[in-house]
Amino acid sequence: MTVDKHETEKKASKGLEGVVALESGISSIIGSVLTYRGISIDELAEHASYEEVVYLLWYGKLPNHGELADLTYRLQHNASIPKPVQDMIKTFPKDAHPMDSLRTAVSALGLYDPDTAHLTRDANVRKAIRLTAQVPTVVAAIDRANAGLELIEPRTDLSIAANFLYMLDGKEPDPIAIRAIDMALVLHADHELNASTFAARGTISTLTDMHSGVVSAIATLKGSLHGGANEAVMRMLLKVGSMENIDQFIEDALANREKIMGFGHRVYKNGDPRAKHLRRMSENLGKLKGETRWFEMSARIDDVVSKEKGLLPNVDFYSASTYYILGIPIELFTPVFACSRISGWLAHIMEQYADNRLIRPRAEYTGPIDQHYIPMDERV
Repeated sequence: MTVDKHETEKKASKGLEGVVALESGISSIIGSVLTYRGISIDELAEHASYEEVVYLLWYGKLPNHGELADLTYRLQHNASIPKPVQDMIKTFPKDAHPMDSLRTAVSALGLYDPDTAHLTRDANVRKAIRLTAQVPTVVAAIDRANAGLELIEPRTDLSIAANFLYMLDGKEPDPIAIRAIDMALVLHADHELNASTFAARGTISTLTDMHSGVVSAIATLKGSLHGGANEAVMRMLLKVGSMENIDQFIEDALANREKIMGFGHRVYKNGDPRAKHLRRMSENLGKLKGETRWFEMSARIDDVVSKEKGLLPNVDFYSASTYYILGIPIELFTPVFACSRISGWLAHIMEQYADNRLIRPRAEYTGPIDQHYIPMDERV
């Protein structure tokens, strides 16, 4: 067989950088401005609750009082997870990464969802409500089970942020902590066609079920070049240990061409617009909790890396110290990210269902051509 030379001359874009793969009306990144449905992330971070953002992403507009009350009620009353899934979580290895446990538990949730096989808009919204409400419950359950503690049922009078904190330790959540988690949920809710969202849409484009799309997204989010970066940032801060060690640590990292986690972003050239909100939250929480060390170290690393490499922090950098000051275990940092991004994944999944075409890109072939089958006895 002779291969047409022109067929081998398609130009590949490594990492699909700069490739526009589809149209979407959910979020946009123009320059260094991130919007959800056309509303600046700065305005949403300052004024909107996470529940408002969920409605905005799914329905294309901010809710009125009645619409928000209805969605909030449905989220609050769908946060419990089936008993068989609770029992399964308790059997997971205690040393398993919570993202692996979350991926497995979400897959199991699909077995018990009455709408799993139904792909109508109404059925998809019902599943989206259950998944958005259940994922924080699953994450808290995983943490409790790993610690050998009894699981805590979600309350029906709390927001998603407050309920998550309550399910971690059973205590009435602190208003400051609720505000910090709620803002983090807003900031992480969607981010155009990021790796996990693209994975979800690619999966859903085959017309598989919604839970399968979310499982694909969770598996993708786990990676250290995506959601797992916030864990790596905190482990870096712990490794550095103190302000006195920062300059030498950065100097050594740069000399060895090691990646400093939490800096740079492929689509932002003038800085991640979400980072400043988490920087301010990290600073304020540190002062309120009497623990400014982690923010001060982060700010110093930010200054040095910006000066030496011209790189600016992304959303992962200051989220690490924010979560740590709140007492959230490091291994839960990425699952908390998933608790937020689930709403964006589901918005994209529903958008994909509504106007679907199988996502099937091509690859630039770089192997040999004009090869032929060689009989076994003639092979060297």
